[in-house]
Amino acid sequence: MAIGRHESELSPEEYSVMKENGTEPPFQNEYWNHYEDGLYVDKLKGTPLFTSRDKFASDCGWPSFAKTISEDVSEKFDDSFGRHRIEVRSEASDSHLGHVFEDGPKELGGLRYCINSAAMDFIPKDELEEKGYGEYLKLFD
Repeated sequence: MAIGRHESELSPEEYSVMKENGTEPPFQNEYWNHYEDGLYVDKLKGTPLFTSRDKFASDCGWPSFAKTISEDVSEKFDDSFGRHRIEVRSEASDSHLGHVFEDGPKELGGLRYCINSAAMDFIPKDELEEKGYGEYLKLFD
C-alpha cells in the first residue's frame, strides 16, 4: 500500500496506543466525529481496516465502526484494568487498535469496533486511486 510509516515516525501518543496498548483521550482525537467518505488504514503498514460507510456515532468519544474490511484485524481477550474486553489488533503492524464490544446498532450487526484515531490514517474517497487504494472504490458505490 502507498500509505504507512516507520515506528520511529510515530508521535509519543501514537506509539503509546499502537505499541504499548494505550488509549487516547475520548472526544479529543482526530476521527471520533469525522464522517467524510473514505478509508481508514493502519498508520504503520497502510493496511485498509475500516470504511466510513461502516462508521457510526456511538457517543463514546472514539471512532466506532460496525465491522472491519480486513482479515488483518485480529481479536484477543484483554483482562487489563480488571475488565473483560476483546482487544482489536492489526496483524500487519502487530499493533493495538482498540476494542470490540457487542453494544453496536442491531441493524448493523450489533458490534462496535471502538478504535483509537492514533492508530489510523484516513484516505478520502477522492484520493483512493492516486494513493494506491483504487480497488476499494467499489465499497462506496
